[in-house]
Amino acid sequence: MTEAIRRNRLRGSALLRPHLRTFAAVAVLRVIGAIAGLAPLLAVVELGRTLLTPGPVDNDRAWAAVAVGAVGLLVRLLCTAASSGLGHLLDGQVQLTLRRELAARLARVPIGWLHRRRTGELAKVVGEDVSAVHPFIAHAPGELAAAFVVPLVSLVYLFGVDWRLTLITLIPVLLAVALVPLLMLPSRVREQQEFDAALGRIADSVVEFVQGIAVVKAFGGSERAHRSFRTAADDFVGIFTHWVRGVSAVAAGMQVALSPPFVLLAVLTGGTALIVSGSLAPADLLPFLLLGLGLTAPVAALGHGFDDLTAAGRALGRIRKLLDVRLLPEPAAPIVPRGHRVELRQVRFGYEDGREVLRGIDLVLEPGTVTAIVGPSGGGKSTLVQLLPRFFDPTHGSILLGGVDLRNIDSRELYRRVSFVFQDVRLLRASVADNIALAVPYSERGEVIRAAKRAAIHDRILELPRGYETVLGTEANLSGGEAQRISIARALLADAPVLVLDEATSFADPQAEQVVRRALTAGRGDRTILVIAHRLETVVDADTVVMLEDGSIVERGRPAELLARNGRFAEFWRSRQLSGGDGSAVRVGAGQGGGAR
Repeated sequence: MTEAIRRNRLRGSALLRPHLRTFAAVAVLRVIGAIAGLAPLLAVVELGRTLLTPGPVDNDRAWAAVAVGAVGLLVRLLCTAASSGLGHLLDGQVQLTLRRELAARLARVPIGWLHRRRTGELAKVVGEDVSAVHPFIAHAPGELAAAFVVPLVSLVYLFGVDWRLTLITLIPVLLAVALVPLLMLPSRVREQQEFDAALGRIADSVVEFVQGIAVVKAFGGSERAHRSFRTAADDFVGIFTHWVRGVSAVAAGMQVALSPPFVLLAVLTGGTALIVSGSLAPADLLPFLLLGLGLTAPVAALGHGFDDLTAAGRALGRIRKLLDVRLLPEPAAPIVPRGHRVELRQVRFGYEDGREVLRGIDLVLEPGTVTAIVGPSGGGKSTLVQLLPRFFDPTHGSILLGGVDLRNIDSRELYRRVSFVFQDVRLLRASVADNIALAVPYSERGEVIRAAKRAAIHDRILELPRGYETVLGTEANLSGGEAQRISIARALLADAPVLVLDEATSFADPQAEQVVRRALTAGRGDRTILVIAHRLETVVDADTVVMLEDGSIVERGRPAELLARNGRFAEFWRSRQLSGGDGSAVRVGAGQGGGAR
């Protein structure tokens, strides 16, 4: 057995340990049913001996054999049905437990980790891999038990009849067992891993194609998009073909060795030789003909399910790998922040070792101020704002909220104090009201409506089939700008003292954008707002502008002051005006508030 399969089985046993009693019940029922299933065969053997014995037929013995066979058949039917039903109920429970555990785990992993994973990869684990465990749960316990117990009981009986013909009957089984290690070579395991990876690439390419179908059609890139899928499909075909070529000869050899014709040929050849030599009674050949097939049938059934079992083992390994993802550590003794002043001290961060995205960030966000982060793409703006709601922890330095390191604040307390709206909005398949009230689930309807009005989305909601009760994604779909305004309404209703915005109005029309921008800044009191700004109007409204390039702060100050310096920010400002996106009508005032330092 390879080390990879051994580790997967160890991981699987840890996942399935709470259900071991039910597993044992399934196996015991299957064993009883399998042993009872031998009774009809033995009954035929005894009936044959009774009928072939010279002299008058012993009617009582004949009918007794028939009765034993019928009872055994009934017991087999009842035990097999109970084992199958209990096994499938157990399978449902295990799959539900695994999916709940995966959902709970994914809800607690760093959000940044989720952002860096492909949708198809996670969907395959939660969906396909959990379903792939079915043979391991519903069938393997009984089949494994039957595969060992039935041959053992049969062998005990057959050895009592004739040990020489028993050994001959074992030849097909031994041949099949001798081929099993060839299916577990390291090369076969690698091929199966490549097979799984190729399936994952197909799933990813399909998801990416579907999600980008609008862009593909608009810009005529369908050929290139289809090429990506075809490449993934062609790779899968090549890997699958190579895998089939490697296992087909072995699998075919096992099927031939365990096939009824081959078993009968071996038994008849050996039995005929023994009968002709006078060392075996002709009636004693009958149990070998019947039980010989029963000897190989469980092993053959197990062989047919070998691929399913190995696939289930690999699926359990991937499930365990996802469950082993390191969570953001929660503090043993949480501290409640005093206020909502935000301070970044010598913050450094990199997604990969040796490649820093942020380098020595020192920044203070005072309550009651709006701080705008500007800079070229790839400068680290989105990474910086994702550290504030603790999507990641900095690799060096610290981020303080109310004088307390974020790592010492309970996550639920942190998200009560920090709200965020990003460009990539995700809405739940739930009612509009539930989407807005996600952070405050017991809000009254009037509060939800007021938040929607402030986000300039109330009138659009009333146009939906059932207004605020309309289920998004089922009864209606919203545009990108409308979805953003739902997300903004959610943040306004949460009324967190710290608000993080990643160009939250990028999809809104100019009129709606002005309304939303005023709603976000008007009456802010002592709320701390950090926003990534791409539009000059957002920069104008800020108390402080921070220019970020290549992961470092190159300039900071009030917009008018930075323009007067004629430095990097002034260059950024002029490039934005020349692009025509903002126009030259934007004017910069002196700015208000304490600002950021």
